[in-house]
Amino acid sequence: MQIAFEEARKGISSGDGGPFGAVIVKHGAIIARGHNEVVRTNDPTAHAEMVVIRKASAFLNTFDLTGCTLYVTGEPCPMCFSAIHWAHIDKVYYCNTKADAAKIGFDDTYITEIILGHIPDPVSFVHMPNKACKQLFYQWNVLPDKVPY
Repeated sequence: MQIAFEEARKGISSGDGGPFGAVIVKHGAIIARGHNEVVRTNDPTAHAEMVVIRKASAFLNTFDLTGCTLYVTGEPCPMCFSAIHWAHIDKVYYCNTKADAAKIGFDDTYITEIILGHIPDPVSFVHMPNKACKQLFYQWNVLPDKVPY
């Protein structure tokens, strides 16, 4: 966790983004380390967790991070929570809670409220059924050598 703290401090001092650092460990070895880079990269998905998941996946040459542990300075937001599950990370340790983050302007409660259907979604999602598009799903599904994830 100390390295995650150091990464967060590095991100703060460099102006890369918010006070979030993360480390991924596998079998006791650090696989990836990083911090929030939203401001530096102009990428709203460059949260510390996303940065280290991308680095760990590249380092291990796999999208499956089973056996890995994530250490992060803040409780993961809904996007990072989802990425953690997609990556099959086994365990997450975090320090500051979502409530702590909200107090300093990082409040993602509204996203959870939208997902749960408690408040209306301000983004308009429009379903556009299309036979050719459905065919893409069929085409992938029948591939004998597809790599499921």
